[in-house]
Amino acid sequence: MANVNPIRTEEDYKAALARVSDLMDALSRSDGQIEDENHPGRVELDVLVDLVEHYEDKHYPIGLPSPIAAIEFHMDQHGLAPRDLIPFIGSRAKVSEVLSGKRDITMAMARALHQHLGISADVLLQEPGAAFDTTFDHLDPRRFPLKEMAKRGWIRNDPNLMDNAEEVIAGLIERAVGPAITAESLYRRNDCRRVNAKTDDYALRAWCWQVMATANDHPLDITYKPGTVTRDFLRSVAQLSPSEDGPRRARDFLARRGIVLQVVPHLPRTHLDGAALRLASGRPVIGLTLRYDRIDNFWFCLLHELAHVGLHLDSDENVAFVDDHTLRDIEDGGQNPKEKEADEWAENALIPEAVWESSPVRAKPTAMGVISLAQSLQVHPAIIAGRIRQERRNYRLLSQFVGTGQVRRQFENRES
Repeated sequence: MANVNPIRTEEDYKAALARVSDLMDALSRSDGQIEDENHPGRVELDVLVDLVEHYEDKHYPIGLPSPIAAIEFHMDQHGLAPRDLIPFIGSRAKVSEVLSGKRDITMAMARALHQHLGISADVLLQEPGAAFDTTFDHLDPRRFPLKEMAKRGWIRNDPNLMDNAEEVIAGLIERAVGPAITAESLYRRNDCRRVNAKTDDYALRAWCWQVMATANDHPLDITYKPGTVTRDFLRSVAQLSPSEDGPRRARDFLARRGIVLQVVPHLPRTHLDGAALRLASGRPVIGLTLRYDRIDNFWFCLLHELAHVGLHLDSDENVAFVDDHTLRDIEDGGQNPKEKEADEWAENALIPEAVWESSPVRAKPTAMGVISLAQSLQVHPAIIAGRIRQERRNYRLLSQFVGTGQVRRQFENRES
């Protein structure tokens, strides 16, 4: 066998091709076949072919066929007409526009073509080794409140929202959890939810993802240490309440301990007050809607969700909590034990149970009684008034104390 040199340059490559051609001519029999392996030139030919293929793989890779070419090939192989693509692309007009290149293939179209026609995901997505996100195997992205989400700036205001629903929702999920983590690891449907039966699960998911995404948009420098949230910690938070800017102080107090407090207005049909969630990094995030913009409501909701962090999230990374606190009035003895634990921590941090049981303000809820107890406990009078109103189920009582409209404005520059 003649000496065979490595192929490093284009000149080496052209020379090797010429030598391969000469050897092929020399070794070809009259029937067009190559001489067997014992021929002295056969070994040189095999080595040169391997070297040429290696050089071509590196310098002249064969690209993926276009999605349109793959679809047309599949149609030809299986005898399909354009009308047979309507179930996967959407309409006769859309099929025509896709095949002519006038309309891009959406993620939903690509998923359907992959699932039902078996066209490769890497060809449809034009990325070697690509696969479709399994998040949407059990979720229909078109069922999210897309127009409202776009109006609020949670997702891009795409003129073809319904057609591109999967892409825009996937963008929100990536902001919330990152590309390497599934959406289900962020939003977990479990038995820990205090949720109204009329809640739209898609709207609820969207709100949770936006809370997480906004928290990631405003990262904290301080690492959260599990075990930070205790009963004494909650009491310290509650004693920030007498200040006029107490809610903002609470946000900053939590931030200095690695906990995010994020206010994101609720979506219609979520019936939601708050949530205790966790970023991919493990950082706890408290989300509040302030759908009832009152001082008493803010402090109870905040402490309840913080209690979930100390009681439950620190010890189990696979739980998350979403809460409609109006259900407290109808749960009675049937409420979830974890919600009951969080209620008890929050209530005692705001008003210790022993103090509440012996306080004359329970039996005689006067204005002076509310103020006196609030001063002795170093909490806002709205907290005392709110406890009385909730216990008596009388939400017209002591309304002058609860601070309606005094919380949301403190967070307006950070809301989404």
